[in-house]
Amino acid sequence: MHARPTRRAVLLLPLLLAACAGGEPAPAQSFRPLDFSYLPQLRLNVARVEVVQRFVPSEVPPSVLQFDPVSPAGALRRMGRERLKAFGSAGRAVFSVNNASLVQQGDVITGTFSVGLEIYTSNNTRAGFAEATVSRQRVGPVHDMAADLYALTRQMMNQMNVELEYQIRRSLHDWLVAPGASAAPVQAEPLGMPGAPQPLAPQSLAPQPLAPQQVPPAPLGAPSALPAPVPYK
Repeated sequence: MHARPTRRAVLLLPLLLAACAGGEPAPAQSFRPLDFSYLPQLRLNVARVEVVQRFVPSEVPPSVLQFDPVSPAGALRRMGRERLKAFGSAGRAVFSVNNASLVQQGDVITGTFSVGLEIYTSNNTRAGFAEATVSRQRVGPVHDMAADLYALTRQMMNQMNVELEYQIRRSLHDWLVAPGASAAPVQAEPLGMPGAPQPLAPQSLAPQPLAPQQVPPAPLGAPSALPAPVPYK
């Protein structure tokens, strides 16, 4: 008869198998959050910046968002908060996440990110708009889905930071505040009616030097004597 293994032997079996395999199991891979605070700020002439998400993520195939250790939509929202800053006294800017999809078709994973930036005046009139879209594919067999999606998301976010800044400087350059620039001084308007002559600048009270006296020109010399008339014969 075969001896039945004891309960202690059953509990120790996984440890013995791990030791025979060559040591402890490898720790789970960690993925650092994507940070954009080191990039130059885009200073907008508005009183506040709002970040909204209009994209609705899906975990239904062909979407593979649920396997990405870093949420693409979350990375885009963080980019908007860290790069867009309000440096004005009126109006608002609305940064929207419009697309943050990752889909897989066979050995091809396609990512598409799209964001928008709208400028509104104090009376809620839209005064400007910019949009940035990037797309990228990963082609080939997937051996580590989490690592592959993380690398794809990081590459696309680097691309998006460049594209977003380009589109803002191209379409919203009038709403950008230069680093270190101060507010322009208020110009006083003239009180006169339009078309009225402008008042003369007040004259200085300091004594003005007298104009030099005019010296009369020296008299011309006496005219030379005329020749004596010739008597008529």
